[in-house]
Amino acid sequence: MDDIQLFISKTDNKARQQDAHSMLSLLESASGYQPYLMGSIIGFGHYHYHYDSGREGDSAVIAFSPRKQNTVVYIMPGFDEYHDLLAKLGKHKLGKSCLYINKLSDVNLSVLTKIAELSVKHMQQKYQCTAN
Repeated sequence: MDDIQLFISKTDNKARQQDAHSMLSLLESASGYQPYLMGSIIGFGHYHYHYDSGREGDSAVIAFSPRKQNTVVYIMPGFDEYHDLLAKLGKHKLGKSCLYINKLSDVNLSVLTKIAELSVKHMQQKYQCTAN
């Protein structure tokens, strides 16, 4: 956990540091997994994927990163099942599996927690997920 605290403390933006501490608690609670550092991403839980193409690897069940421009939440199954919740979330942008949040005060944290919980459940149903 010390490495995570050090990583967060190196974030230039103080508000983003505070948001990172909040995200740490939110995702640990929502996922039930302890956080770990993977480069510049804080992950929770592990799973192994194997694509039809033959590509395979390991990744976090859910993760986030306090980037310079915004906080990125990695929702591994994507957002197809979360349209209703996303409409209630607040100000955000989406990538394929990335939820971009400028600041946590822009979003409804209860809705963000629900999206995180559902994402983790989806991953646990689809993959064998393990703790760190």
